[in-house]
Amino acid sequence: MDKKLFDLEHKVAFVTGASSGLGQGAASVLATYGVKVVAIARREEALKSWSDTIKGETAILVADLSDRKSLRDISSEATRPFGTADILINAAGINTRQPADEMTDEHWDLTQNLNVAAPFFLAKALVPGMRAKRWGRIINFASLQSKRAFENGISYGTSKGAVEQMTRAMAEAWSQYGITANAIAPGFFRTELTAPIFSNPELTALNAAKTCVGRNGEISDLDGPIIFFCSPASNYVTGQTLFVDGGYTAK
Repeated sequence: MDKKLFDLEHKVAFVTGASSGLGQGAASVLATYGVKVVAIARREEALKSWSDTIKGETAILVADLSDRKSLRDISSEATRPFGTADILINAAGINTRQPADEMTDEHWDLTQNLNVAAPFFLAKALVPGMRAKRWGRIINFASLQSKRAFENGISYGTSKGAVEQMTRAMAEAWSQYGITANAIAPGFFRTELTAPIFSNPELTALNAAKTCVGRNGEISDLDGPIIFFCSPASNYVTGQTLFVDGGYTAK
């Protein structure tokens, strides 16, 4: 067995949505594995607080990923601390939670732009650097709503269904150059996006009961899948969506 299956030292990762939640969790575990991490998000103070406490080589980049015209500049700026990216984690996202009959143009466009367009165009900008190395990892964040509809989730669910298909399309386009593309679909984890759900104890308990393991997710539950998809261990895995949901979708 190759003992370097999970060796990530000296790799460079760009992680969006790294100021909190699942994105920050991904940035943290990669840093502990020796990855040089560029954490990208809008909130400077949250990024600085994370960078000051995490062990490892890290840098922060304050950026608004919803501004599509700035994505090429963001990708260029992110290379300054450590060079071109080996790994891209697209964890930034938004859930406006509007009923279908009340959906506004503004909220629809914001959701699709941040959840779908930004991951694609950022990846597109970084792929040439990965192609030059003949090695790259793109990890997108899908959702339970990639497969099923939730109340007041039409814009978010549409975007996450698109993320699952986009991941397959990325794999088809770029895996021939040594770049794999996969997605993680988390179950219910306590983050800023899910705060409205976890503020309701009954709903929190109900979601836990719907899993096979009997509990909601902890951020650390994603550490293993993140490392697997980023490392040589997943060399022959691409275009896949892994549901890390405690068996929620199995019941």
